[in-house]
Amino acid sequence: MVIRLDYDRVAMLNRFRQFWTKVITPIANLLLKLGVSADVVTLVGTIGVSAGALIFFPRGQLWLGVVIITCFVFSDLIDGHMARTSGTSSKWGSYLDSTLDRLGDGAVFGGLVMYYANSNAGDSTLMAAVTLWALVMGATTSYARAKAESLGLKASGGLAERADRLVSVLVIAFFSDVLDLPILLKIVLWALAIASTITVIQRSLSVRKQVLADPANAGLDTPPAPTEPPAEPDAKN
Repeated sequence: MVIRLDYDRVAMLNRFRQFWTKVITPIANLLLKLGVSADVVTLVGTIGVSAGALIFFPRGQLWLGVVIITCFVFSDLIDGHMARTSGTSSKWGSYLDSTLDRLGDGAVFGGLVMYYANSNAGDSTLMAAVTLWALVMGATTSYARAKAESLGLKASGGLAERADRLVSVLVIAFFSDVLDLPILLKIVLWALAIASTITVIQRSLSVRKQVLADPANAGLDTPPAPTEPPAEPDAKN
């Protein structure tokens, strides 16, 4: 059953990518003709996402913030397609994209923290704390994977990956505002905070399991401590 679900999810994601690739290809080609680089699109997309979250969420205009964020989120697809099409894919581009993704995620959840901290909007100290919890654990989830990979280990998967967190919070934030059902957003934020925490634990246990399974590679690449030279023989003997 698990294998079947994983297969269906991969197939669905492939169909999603194929559909949006057809949509964004004309836009990407136009930007390349105008001399716009993929890095610029990445930067503009992050600025747009951050502005949509940090300007509109704290005011309680959740649905408007989500609409603006969604428009700029697609830049993440466009810049990758531009890099591949122009043959400019590079380690720098990958680093920039991943780093700015973290800033965008932080802005989305940070905007919701400010929403709940605003007495004229969300007005809930508890939910501000829960949202901050979700933000910190989401960032830790990404860091756990990056650190594991830097050590030659794997720490992917888990209960709540980045795409799951971002899509769920944006969709529910939109409908909770449009339908005037703030309880929906509260439920999903509690769920994401708990799920992200479980994901961090899952990834940590996975890394520990890999290390214990291969004791020879358990140590860091540090030089061994110098050993003391053997004692000189006693001259009297």
